[in-house]
Amino acid sequence: MPQKKKPAGKKAVAKKAAPAKKKAASPKKIAAPPKKKAAPQKKMTAAVKAPAHKAKPAAATSARGGGLAASTPGITLSTLRENLGARPKRTRVGRGHGSGMVKTAGEGGKGQTVRSGGGKGPAFEGGQTPWARRLPHKRGYSQKARDIGHFRTTFAVVNVSSLADWDPKVEVSPQSLVAKRVIGKAMDGVKILGGVKPGKKIPAGLVFRDVLFSQSARDALTAAGAKLGEE
Repeated sequence: MPQKKKPAGKKAVAKKAAPAKKKAASPKKIAAPPKKKAAPQKKMTAAVKAPAHKAKPAAATSARGGGLAASTPGITLSTLRENLGARPKRTRVGRGHGSGMVKTAGEGGKGQTVRSGGGKGPAFEGGQTPWARRLPHKRGYSQKARDIGHFRTTFAVVNVSSLADWDPKVEVSPQSLVAKRVIGKAMDGVKILGGVKPGKKIPAGLVFRDVLFSQSARDALTAAGAKLGEE
């Protein structure tokens, strides 16, 4: 019997020693440094995500036309500059003859050059007798001295041979000649000349109105029985 109790005593000693091991392991669990390091990592990821979340309104404003585009980094209100030439350099007057702004400094004179209607005019020759007054005076006007474009009559010319295909039922007038494209414009009047081409005859019975004739055209049309409208 006493031999069987000894093993029981050994088991009891083992049971009592077990709690001592648990107490020694307990301080290791309290230290747990890896768990404390994991907490700041989560905060850092949250801090990194925060700017990306705030950048969305900026993109929306740039799409609407306001704010700066996200593709232009480094541009801020302090680095913005006006366009080239938006602020031109001011004109400095009275700084030497080379500047061109001396004496009156761009303000002009104070006498004849300022007055309305003043000046000397294109015929002024410095005080000497003008050209128009130096010439000998002649009475009347010469047609050679007049402007041809304003004072001379210009006619649209039509030869008699151009009327070879004209319908005698249609009256020959400046308006009808323009409508038939015999002439481009009536000018100051229409004049019929006696130019004749071989193989073309004047139709009989033509009627004319508001047209002038040369002597050779008058003779040829009268021989063909045309009515010149001069009665």
